[in-house]
Amino acid sequence: MAALTPAVFHVLLALAPGERHGYGIRKDVLEQTGGAVRLGPGTLYGTLQRLMALDWVEETPGHATAADERRRYYRLTRLGRRSLEAEVERMDALVRTARSQRIVPRGSRS
Repeated sequence: MAALTPAVFHVLLALAPGERHGYGIRKDVLEQTGGAVRLGPGTLYGTLQRLMALDWVEETPGHATAADERRRYYRLTRLGRRSLEAEVERMDALVRTARSQRIVPRGSRS
């Protein structure tokens, strides 16, 4: 499997705990990355559309309220969760390799 783009990875990671609406995903990504990754609306919703086309994410019905009927909620599908898990495993293997070659010090979060 090819590496996921940062936008795809962070959107999937933001959806891992459960359903989120677009703005909630955007806030989660900002928090996860300490503000380093800022998804603009085009990137966020374009990514969500691609993920829905891949059947990695689905829109969840029934959350619209009179106050904000435009808000849409999204969640991971089984395939999306498996893809996220595979990417995390791939990244973990890379970090283990780097540590074995003393590129990243043990215990370092960098």
